[in-house]
Amino acid sequence: MRILICDDDITFGHNLKNSILDYFSNISAKNPEIVIYNNGNDLLEDNGPMDIVFLDVEMPNGPSGITIGNELKKDNNNIIVFIVTSYNEYLDDAMKFNVFRYLSKPLDSRRLHRNLEDAMLLYTTSVSKVAIETKKEIVSVYTSEIICVEAKDRRVFIYTPDNVYLSVHNMNYWEDLLLPFHSFFRTHRSYIVGMDYITSFSHDLIKLCDGKYHAYLTRRKYTDFKTTYLLYLESVR
Repeated sequence: MRILICDDDITFGHNLKNSILDYFSNISAKNPEIVIYNNGNDLLEDNGPMDIVFLDVEMPNGPSGITIGNELKKDNNNIIVFIVTSYNEYLDDAMKFNVFRYLSKPLDSRRLHRNLEDAMLLYTTSVSKVAIETKKEIVSVYTSEIICVEAKDRRVFIYTPDNVYLSVHNMNYWEDLLLPFHSFFRTHRSYIVGMDYITSFSHDLIKLCDGKYHAYLTRRKYTDFKTTYLLYLESVR
């Protein structure tokens, strides 16, 4: 994992780095690579992988954190962006490019660690891959690309934004594989849905991708599904 910090206050940047390292030490995880920049132009020229980025909003030398965040998201929507600032008036602009969290200075280390825990859950889901085995080939896809799994006419289909795959494995296999990622839910004996793609739901039907796909929801699972989905939204908002 590689984490970038961009803040014109070098002291703050190093304090943030130390707090992040404390979090990884507390969970007994391998320390990530952490790179600190004091202006946005240098960060945008960084060609290395970017998994999590902490951006100050107002930086006198170069583009603002809002501009940088927009540019990074255009290139890779999976980047987890934290906005860190003393100014709350930028919240609306930050929300436009799907910022992960908006943190106020001075940082509270406990709040930072709680948000890092949520970020790690999202990161694990977005970078994890699974193999889809069909009769012709084996395809590797990110779990975040799976819209839903459907059992129909004794066949199992895996839907992604670009393809539909006919899997050789049954629904129980896919339930065991996907549900540990916490972003999937088996809503019905014939459906497993990816929560990122849910548009709306009723007591018996879930719409995905603005209605392009749908999945049935067993009525006895409605309460459990609703609670799980709302908790998931809270964890990634």
